[in-house]
Amino acid sequence: MNNIPSVDLADFLSGDSHKKQKFVQEIGTAYEEIGFVSLKNHFLDDALVDGLYKEIKSFFDLPLEEKAKYEIEGLGGQRGYISFGKEHAKGRKQGDLKEFWHFGQEADEDANLIEDYPENVIVSELPNFNETGMEAYRMLEKTGIYVLRALALYIGLDEFYFDHWARNGNSILRPIHYPPITEEPKGAVRAGAHGDINLITLLMGASAGGLQVLRKDGEWIDAIPNEDELVINVGDMLERLTNNKLRSTIHRVVNPPKEQWGTPRYSIPFFMHPRSDMKLNCLEECISEEHPKAFENITAGEFLHQRLVEIGLIKE
Repeated sequence: MNNIPSVDLADFLSGDSHKKQKFVQEIGTAYEEIGFVSLKNHFLDDALVDGLYKEIKSFFDLPLEEKAKYEIEGLGGQRGYISFGKEHAKGRKQGDLKEFWHFGQEADEDANLIEDYPENVIVSELPNFNETGMEAYRMLEKTGIYVLRALALYIGLDEFYFDHWARNGNSILRPIHYPPITEEPKGAVRAGAHGDINLITLLMGASAGGLQVLRKDGEWIDAIPNEDELVINVGDMLERLTNNKLRSTIHRVVNPPKEQWGTPRYSIPFFMHPRSDMKLNCLEECISEEHPKAFENITAGEFLHQRLVEIGLIKE
């Protein structure tokens, strides 16, 4: 396998039970084998994608002093602007070569959450920035819920097992800007090798290459989706919940060849988190004599806090 498998969400939504089961089997098998797929026929249309890229490029083009006023202390980087080099991969001290923005959940009034999510930060210079960002957020969340329904069936759960936890969940949309590289990075990369924290991550096609996935045999392969496909991978929470059945694969964003250092890179991942009170205890359906329980019990909120400390966004 030299590229990640491609699957078609239209099969799952077709109303044809055979096509639906085909999608369930394809995505489940891919997530057991490599932890990544590219997905066609999602809910993001071209106009929304183009509009979002226009808005985020306009934001990152603002002078640093204007962007800096949107970096809010005390939120652990969960909303607003996060400046260049602040985040690092777990186990690394060298900051990644990126700056980014966080849009967060705007929960329904009747969501009955156990916590209050921080409010989104409004960018006054760009009147369409927040509206466009949150429309993309909602379409990615909708796509993610269908993917989780397919995975619930693959695991042997009720199809709608994840719906309550994922709707109004603590998900994050993160537009990222990897600026042009102007000098030898001294060991830093655009994003160090890491696994994602959350249930699943949905990545809008990046403006330049660089995303690589670590295969089971230890080889790095480029993750190259077809045009208009999303890259979707398993995060650590889902790996933990499924007792290592579904794989949270290590991935990275490598620096481009030197002749392309002057090219910026933009990418927009949607980190799908559940509500903080979801238990990540290993599912009984995924525990057996061959696969004994591998993880201690923990909630999604506890696990998220632990990881945010490890990657440097929360200081303790």
